[in-house]
Amino acid sequence: MNKRERLTPIAAVLAALATLACCLPVGFIGAAGLAGLSVWSARLRWWLLGASLGLLALAFAQLYGKKRSCRRPSATSVALLWIAVALVLTILLFPQWVASVLAW
Repeated sequence: MNKRERLTPIAAVLAALATLACCLPVGFIGAAGLAGLSVWSARLRWWLLGASLGLLALAFAQLYGKKRSCRRPSATSVALLWIAVALVLTILLFPQWVASVLAW
């Protein structure tokens, strides 16, 4: 085995480590920022859930409320509203499960 054949795997490992060294600090800074944001927003959890429920009620009123024209709501609007309802209810009823899914 000549010198070049021995150095190629070592160079590949060093290149991989250099790639990690380039991006790893940015990931740690982002994780620290999100951790700080989650600590701050934990105190506001019930207010934010109340705002979500209020905005969903407003969306229902706008979509299904008093009709000002003969047009029906679009299928996209209805689907997005029900997806938002499912997400908010899932977060409200199963917060620990959602946290574990997001942490995974």
